[in-house]
Amino acid sequence: MSTKATPASAVDGEHEVMASIDDAPDEQRVIIADVTMEGAWLSMPLRDAASLPDWR
Repeated sequence: MSTKATPASAVDGEHEVMASIDDAPDEQRVIIADVTMEGAWLSMPLRDAASLPDWR
């Protein structure tokens, strides 16, 4: 996985990013995806994701 981030201002075109919680029986996972690009998604265990108050 790349650790380089691209600033949003450097991206051309329109993108639509969505997030979801996958409520699988063995582990809940957060999925974040750019639905306008094939293969542009990431997933992590819900327990490892930051909560909204943590981001403030």
